[in-house]
Amino acid sequence: MPSALTIKAALRWLTSFLLAGLLLGSQALYAESSKVVVMTSYPQEVVSTFEAAFEQQYPQYKLEVLWRQSRDAMAYFKQPPQPVDVYWTPAQRNFAQLEHMQALAPLDLDLTGLPEQLHGYPLRSSHYIASEIAGYGMAINPKAIQAQGLPSPSTWQDLTAAGYHGKIGLPIPSKVGYAPPLIDILLQGYGWQAGWNLLQALAANAELVTSGATFISDDVANGRLLAGLTIDFFTASAIANGAPLQFVYPEITAYSPAHIAIMRQAANVEGARAFRDFVLSEAGQRLLFHPDVRKLPVRPSAYAYKPADYYNPYASNIGFIYDSKKGLARQELTNALFDAIISLNIAQLQYSYEQLTAATQKLGADAPQVLKARALLQTLPIPEPIDTESSTEITSPDKAQIQAWQLQMQQRYAEAARILAQP
Repeated sequence: MPSALTIKAALRWLTSFLLAGLLLGSQALYAESSKVVVMTSYPQEVVSTFEAAFEQQYPQYKLEVLWRQSRDAMAYFKQPPQPVDVYWTPAQRNFAQLEHMQALAPLDLDLTGLPEQLHGYPLRSSHYIASEIAGYGMAINPKAIQAQGLPSPSTWQDLTAAGYHGKIGLPIPSKVGYAPPLIDILLQGYGWQAGWNLLQALAANAELVTSGATFISDDVANGRLLAGLTIDFFTASAIANGAPLQFVYPEITAYSPAHIAIMRQAANVEGARAFRDFVLSEAGQRLLFHPDVRKLPVRPSAYAYKPADYYNPYASNIGFIYDSKKGLARQELTNALFDAIISLNIAQLQYSYEQLTAATQKLGADAPQVLKARALLQTLPIPEPIDTESSTEITSPDKAQIQAWQLQMQQRYAEAARILAQP
């Protein structure tokens, strides 16, 4: 039979064991309740800047970051419920899809000081809100352009001049994530027919870009290209690091907002609200001026603290209102048309446009051959879809349809070149 001393020792051990278990359990519960899971595609530099400032202001929370690009994020969300509290990324189409899936919590936010729109462009819905803005335009190398004896471009049409031949970077929308709205801005701003014809003329001078915008900024900075169609924050970041670049916002342009939303299945709703509110606060918005971030705040009051020469979209005079719902609804269609008209026929397009330029200089713009060839070059495979005023997504063309469009354009480019080659 155990002694009283042995029993006391056993009780002390059991008490210590239980207390240790309770302590570990409480620590685990605290760690779980303090964790805020944020999914984003932002680079490490951006996330780290916000993470450090948020955790300093809210020491009771700890960010856990899941990096997912747009397509991977949607695949993740379409699986069984996943532990994500906040979705924060420049992928407007994803937010529209998630709202349609009823995967987002209602906004439930103090909107004081946060505009509903920018130049007619909506900055929020009932479930998600813009956290920063990026503008579309062109990165240029002023010194390299001056060295070529060219005027500095201020419009998209300026890049179609003969002096820019082979010196323009044009992103392919089916390959470069930021590019689909950029292409659609021209289609909406100039109209379907004129917009595509402008894109063809730009492509005739261009090198097509199949990967990120940083490659455009790098090639313009080193002078291999004179200009590139891109989005402003890539160029702003390069300028902040000493690149000899300038960013130009043409009159026909628009903005691409990044958004933030709380997931309906968020495990830490209070932590999610704290992070979202911090990102949208003036303190959070001022972080967008950081050299490693270089974005445009959505909160107008933040611009009182902007660095010198930093662009303020609220002070610009852009008169064009881009319909983002229309753009998103037809995105797959316009991507496919771009490939059929331009990407898959780039050699034939550029050759026929070279012939057109030469014939115009020799015969005149109104010469019958020139008029006939230009009409062939600028005839599109299809008219503008009539139902794109709604937000209903247009059915994506299949491979056979894209190949048919490509063949049509290939034949037209060849026939135009043949007509222009006639004596």
